[in-house]
Amino acid sequence: MSLTPEDSRHMAHALRLARRGLYTTDPNPRVGCLIVNDGRVIAEGWHERAGEPHAEINALRSAGDRRVAGASVYLTLEPCCHHGRTPPCTQALIEAGVGRVVVAMPDPNPQVAGEGIALLKKAGIAVDVGLMQAEAEALNPGFISRMTRGRPLVRVKLACSLDGRTALAHGESKWITGEAARADVQKWRARSSAILTGVGTVLMDDPSLTVRDYQIGRQPLRVVLDNNLSMPPTAKMLALEGKTLVATCCSDEGQAGGLRDAGAEVLLLPGDQRIELAALMQELASREVNELHVEAGATVCGALLEAELVDELLLYVAPHIMGDKARGMFKLPALERMTERVALAITDVRAVGRDWRVSCKIAGSGQPGDG
Repeated sequence: MSLTPEDSRHMAHALRLARRGLYTTDPNPRVGCLIVNDGRVIAEGWHERAGEPHAEINALRSAGDRRVAGASVYLTLEPCCHHGRTPPCTQALIEAGVGRVVVAMPDPNPQVAGEGIALLKKAGIAVDVGLMQAEAEALNPGFISRMTRGRPLVRVKLACSLDGRTALAHGESKWITGEAARADVQKWRARSSAILTGVGTVLMDDPSLTVRDYQIGRQPLRVVLDNNLSMPPTAKMLALEGKTLVATCCSDEGQAGGLRDAGAEVLLLPGDQRIELAALMQELASREVNELHVEAGATVCGALLEAELVDELLLYVAPHIMGDKARGMFKLPALERMTERVALAITDVRAVGRDWRVSCKIAGSGQPGDG
């Protein structure tokens, strides 16, 4: 069956529904569902929270007594076909007797990976796949990254002056950007599974690294890179709601024990004086971390960039100049040739209060949607 403008309109509606779960579905994907019969929307649903019913089930329940048999279903992600936290949705759609399912994108989860679509077809249901796929993928870049690359999508946030400086020479950085920019950062924290920083930032600023302006029913995992276990047990974040993971390559049990007593989990990773960042990313993926939000200094940001583990940059640029003695954004080895530059693709530029937010992708990072 060929796709029509009406199909696009309904899928756009389903994508808007999926966005309602932007901050709450973690670690599950954000999914929307629309049920249409005789050209009329009879039910809608979206996945609201991990462990709760998926979008398809919510839509079917919302339909109530309205006729679902023979209806068209618009889904932003292929329906699951396995028992996870909830039963498979393919079976529910088959039992409801729907006539057609339009799917924006296949599920990259190896437990699904086309099997849900195959089961629908086997049951005699017409299936169309790929309508507005790019828009659907943009809703779940971290989930796709974890399923296809075995690591989270890494998004580095930096606040800098117009001349690219993130702190004064002695480390002071409060506040480079204005209140509106700092509030904007909260939504990026809220959609993330985990927030990462370095121990240097903890020692200098004693940050909370919490979500404050959004009621999402959870706090992202806080991850501190601490090669030598120099994080103090009195760090503010250890007394706050949510978990803190201290990643280290130091096996000093005395120091580790003090942090554990203060409420931290200490994770020993491979590394000779410096944590193997790829191993950390694999560990975070095993903990179902989809989007990793980084707020750190030049050393950590530079190490992630050098290890080719950064996918996106969020740069909040303030309208002032701090001079060449102030600290830069990335601590990197000196480049010998211009061809060694890190290429960026700017995806969005917008004013946020008195500052500017520049969104970039690392060109060729291999992340979902990377061109």
